[in-house]
Amino acid sequence: MSNGVNYYKADLRNLDFTLYEHLHVEQLFALPLFSHLSRAECDAMMKESYKFATTVSGPLNGSGDREQCRVEGGRVKTPAGFAAAWKQFYALGIPAFPMPQEWEGLGGPISIYLALEEMITGSNTSFNMYPGLSHGAGALIAELALPEQKQRFVKHLVSGRFSGTMCLSEPHAGSDVGATRTKAKPNGDGTYAITGTKCWISCGDNDFVENTIHLVLARVEGAPAGTKGLSLFIVPRVWVNDDGSLGADNDVQVGSIEHKMGINASATCVLNFGEAGRCKGLVVGGIENHGMAQMFHMMNGARIGVAMQGVALASTAYLNALHYAKERMQGPSVKNFKDANAPRVPILQHSDVRRMLLEMKAKVEGMRALLIKLALHLDLADALSKTDEKKAAYHQGQADLMVSLSKSYCSDQSFRIAELAIQIHGGVGYTRDFPVEQYCRDAKIFSIYEGTNHIQALDLVSRQLQRGNGGNFMAYMKDVGDLVTRLSASAALSAEAKAIGEAQRGLQEAAMQLMQWGMGGKLEQVTSVANWFLETMAELTIATLLLEAAEIAQAKLDAGGLEAAEQDFYAGKVASCRFYVWNVLPMGAARVAMIKHGDRSALELPDAGFARY
Repeated sequence: MSNGVNYYKADLRNLDFTLYEHLHVEQLFALPLFSHLSRAECDAMMKESYKFATTVSGPLNGSGDREQCRVEGGRVKTPAGFAAAWKQFYALGIPAFPMPQEWEGLGGPISIYLALEEMITGSNTSFNMYPGLSHGAGALIAELALPEQKQRFVKHLVSGRFSGTMCLSEPHAGSDVGATRTKAKPNGDGTYAITGTKCWISCGDNDFVENTIHLVLARVEGAPAGTKGLSLFIVPRVWVNDDGSLGADNDVQVGSIEHKMGINASATCVLNFGEAGRCKGLVVGGIENHGMAQMFHMMNGARIGVAMQGVALASTAYLNALHYAKERMQGPSVKNFKDANAPRVPILQHSDVRRMLLEMKAKVEGMRALLIKLALHLDLADALSKTDEKKAAYHQGQADLMVSLSKSYCSDQSFRIAELAIQIHGGVGYTRDFPVEQYCRDAKIFSIYEGTNHIQALDLVSRQLQRGNGGNFMAYMKDVGDLVTRLSASAALSAEAKAIGEAQRGLQEAAMQLMQWGMGGKLEQVTSVANWFLETMAELTIATLLLEAAEIAQAKLDAGGLEAAEQDFYAGKVASCRFYVWNVLPMGAARVAMIKHGDRSALELPDAGFARY
């Protein structure tokens, strides 16, 4: 893959359909929180994002992957072009879109921001991690910090003068955050002395901002053990004075950067805090021992961001595979297999390639709908919080259910869709002459960071299903049931609606089984099948969203009068639904059967029984 070439592809018609024809995000502009915006303004921002993705960040994707990051003189050096791209990106105002207006943001809805982010991430995942983490840090400080802390940091994170990170993991403790050893000692002046080492810190340093603001989990001397004793600190690489000017170096050192399978232009750092005894930080909000609750404010946003990364890479992988399948001539049609003189045809005409492509298409469209639906719930919960508490609570509850579903399913499927893109390319897909091998490498980390996908499943079955005394899950099941009831009488989609109804009943049976095990103290049985339950629920959710989209598309087809391109587009929506319902959704029935059977072989096998070596 040559440097400086853009391979990013986006289906803007599909994105527009999901936002406005299917989920109707324009309803937000009628609410006071978002009334200062219009669809025209958001569409203009979408065009700017697409232009940036195809002309700036896209051409840097392959070259950044090859050049990678390196450490020079104790600082990270990013690949050529990244610093200039950062400045241009912030000049366009795209990162400021969802931030509050009081911090010079545009106050835009998350649902539209994710659509903007999809294009930038799909074009260059490594690049967009830097502003993505900076947004998360700025949003957390804006929401939870003391007023003087907000004044000192937020506007500089919004403007791109500073970048941001979050620092949880340590060499001895990855997901086991409670084992954190980084220490904080009060200095007596409102600051704390910070000492410790953090690892796997995405975008831990760079060469295109004046300063990096680290959000660091640490334990104050004498605090309780485990996660209850953790506090969250704002730790700048260079100290920031009250007026926003920069002070002395704050003793934050880059120990090393990881050499990874993918996202090579994102600097994943080991950071050492306080090696010389000069590192200090400010506790967020002035409150000790609330670090995990505060960090989850950023973590949930990060999990949604990872889901968006999954959708973004899956989409461009699919579209690149489709483009290749249209152009690659190989073999005759199976219809003419006995004719030695039959002409070669594009591989798009071969049935197995069409099967793989439609699987990719259906999953990408469903994942995008899932993610934007989640974001829309968050937008509505925020916008209605002061005027309709009941509706706001409903939307927040549905969003809470969907976070784990989205992060886990979209990240898993992104890797599988990228692998299918390689398969469609054949041998050349395994080479660097085409972008799909990089998509596959970049996508693998999504299922691991910001909480491994098993952690997402544990969160779903142990917390989210029970929240609100199970009310959120019951509301979700009612929404699915209402859709099934309405479309079971549909002339075109009744079979698909009934199949979704069967899948819903299976999910209910699986949920009851988990509840019985939980009440009986068989927690290891619950945790052993949590991933299966999450995947089954995610597939049911996506099937309902694809059914909604198919209903809209079928109505357009029935009304007639469409141009050929639009008729094909809407036919594609119906086909996505049908393929998913009859080729993906049935897998859930097998998982439900496995859950109900309660096999314990993995739990009861002696450790020595796995292998002798």
